[in-house]
Amino acid sequence: QVQLVESGGGLVQAGGSLSLSCATSGRTFSSYTMGWFRQAPGKEREFVAAISWRGSSTYYRDSVKGRFTISRDNAKKTVYLQMNSLKPEDTAVYYCAADEYGSIYMSDDGVDSWGKGTLLTVSS
Repeated sequence: QVQLVESGGGLVQAGGSLSLSCATSGRTFSSYTMGWFRQAPGKEREFVAAISWRGSSTYYRDSVKGRFTISRDNAKKTVYLQMNSLKPEDTAVYYCAADEYGSIYMSDDGVDSWGKGTLLTVSS
């Protein structure tokens, strides 16, 4: 398995932008489909975005399409989530997830490794 460490969370005003990073270590990063999930207070964790192991395919939940962009740098073993036009409803703990040779249509039960999460708070 890979070990995942998220960074980049914080407090931002609505309409602002923020970028999250997920650094990995361990097994071959390039064999993993990578994704981001989030969990808002009092809600279940939900899928946000995923990128294929080659980086050629991406998938987003509808509510973030056009605002969030997932990318990866296999040489740096890092995956990113660029978030623009942030809304208060984007407030959540964001988790990095890895699924070896998995589908970009990620689900909780298919994830091999999870990060500990980073908190994003969007103020109105």
